[in-house]
Amino acid sequence: MAMDGIRGTPPGIRLIRSLRGRDWSLNTYRYVVLLLTFIAYACYHASRKPTSIVKSVLDPEPVHLGSNYPWPMGEVFIKSRGMVGNLTRSADKGWVPFNGKDGTAKLGEIDVAFLACYSLGMYVAGHLGDTLDLRLFLTTGMIGSGIFVGLFGMGYFWHIHVFWYYLLMQMIAGLFQATGWPSVVAVIGNWFGKRKRGLIMGIWNAHTSVGNITGSLLAASVLQHGWGWSFILPGGSIFLGGIMVYLFLAAYPEDVGFPCSNGWVSQEVEGGPKDEEAQIRKGGTAEAERSSNHQAGSMNRGGAVGLVEAFQIPGVIPFAMCLFFAKLVAYTFLYWLPFYLSQTEIGGEYVSVKSAGNLSTLFDVGGIVGGILAGYISDKLNARAITAASFMYAAIPALVLYRLYGSISKTWNIILMMITGLFVNGPYALITTAVSADLGTHKSLKGNSRALATVTAIIDGTGSVGAALGPLLTGFISTKGWNEVFVMLIIGAFIAGLLLTRLVIAEIQERTSIQKPPSDTLQQQSISVKINATVLTVGNRFNASGFCISTSFGGSKVIVNHGAKKIPVGSFGS
Repeated sequence: MAMDGIRGTPPGIRLIRSLRGRDWSLNTYRYVVLLLTFIAYACYHASRKPTSIVKSVLDPEPVHLGSNYPWPMGEVFIKSRGMVGNLTRSADKGWVPFNGKDGTAKLGEIDVAFLACYSLGMYVAGHLGDTLDLRLFLTTGMIGSGIFVGLFGMGYFWHIHVFWYYLLMQMIAGLFQATGWPSVVAVIGNWFGKRKRGLIMGIWNAHTSVGNITGSLLAASVLQHGWGWSFILPGGSIFLGGIMVYLFLAAYPEDVGFPCSNGWVSQEVEGGPKDEEAQIRKGGTAEAERSSNHQAGSMNRGGAVGLVEAFQIPGVIPFAMCLFFAKLVAYTFLYWLPFYLSQTEIGGEYVSVKSAGNLSTLFDVGGIVGGILAGYISDKLNARAITAASFMYAAIPALVLYRLYGSISKTWNIILMMITGLFVNGPYALITTAVSADLGTHKSLKGNSRALATVTAIIDGTGSVGAALGPLLTGFISTKGWNEVFVMLIIGAFIAGLLLTRLVIAEIQERTSIQKPPSDTLQQQSISVKINATVLTVGNRFNASGFCISTSFGGSKVIVNHGAKKIPVGSFGS
């Protein structure tokens, strides 16, 4: 119980235990962990959305007719109605310093500063996440994010018109935001083994889209009361989410009494009693066993793995570089798809900016399906690299078809957009979740599970650099034409798949070697096995050099007669 007080059991869980008089089952803890981490990262994404919602208020040129509310609060499809006018910028419109001639550039600088600090902070945050208590680390990141997102909005109420203030708030917020992804993936990796990790994380990864939609709705719902509220409301939500994480999130199974081995709950526990009543029937023995497992599990975690050692884990660098290009493609769609739709004739007409934004959300819907599908397939095949590479290669014809035929009609645009989102976001979701968790518990670590957050940070941090580079390049390339932008995306998808070639070959060789017999020179022989007084004749396939018996005979003495030779094997335990 001493260790409970030092690092382990969250105070909310201790309170629930005392009120119920008994503990939760393993499955209940897993459901709670899934729910809390889902909410936590949805809060992270919700707090990133206000800047995109208020840009038109801070820098109001051009102005379009119609409401500013996103789907489902506004219309889904409306024809382009034209502009009210190309208004002259003046001090009474927008917000200084963003309503000047360089206002758009300054808004872009804020975005780049956020992503840069987020990417760099990811590497540091990953190592700290493996060094510190994940629950406290995640709580600190969420509360810090909430504070600085809120402070950005307070610039409205404090009448701050100095650019460096908003730039600094975004940079610090980016550093705190970097704590989120390595932490939640590490927590999930601690609680779930590899068997169904891809499917579970594929479903769980929907928090990104849920957070984006929620953040948009929250920010838009209070925009008419002043743009500062659009930051304070999402900032307050992630602040409250951090308190909830502190009270109820059990980051490590051993902190609530379950033995932990190699980064996840041991198979003995997973195969044990699944209901609370069965655990209660164990009585005092179970509690004593939990107490000892608590200390043993904590000791087995080992010291935190350094960045250099994490980079040396087989597969980390190829998957990190693959994610660089996968995120380059995905985030180009995230930032530029609404603009592309508004600039492209679809079914003989142009859609408004607002309608283009509503339409672009269907790309994320396809991405949710892609993440679940990629996770399920990778679990079934037990081949993460093959699945990720296949999706990236399949994204190439999807991109070509979307560019060529997406303008035929809205129906074709929606279908091809969702298919493209499926193949683009599928491997992106798989690599940032299941692959990161797999590599963070790689066998080369020899049981040390304190690499989950570090590995996740390396992979997603590298990917985030690509996420910043893609939209930046698109801004320059799009001036030459959208065909050139799609060529860039196709090249990025191809390179992403190509970078996994070595791992794909290794997985194919591993699967074929399992199916092949251990030797090319095989003989069908009959041997007799003497167990105590009983002689059994067993027919089996053996190679020319010898054979192996792997069956356990419950303590009986075994003698193998191979032709005229009698080979004593010894005693086998049950």
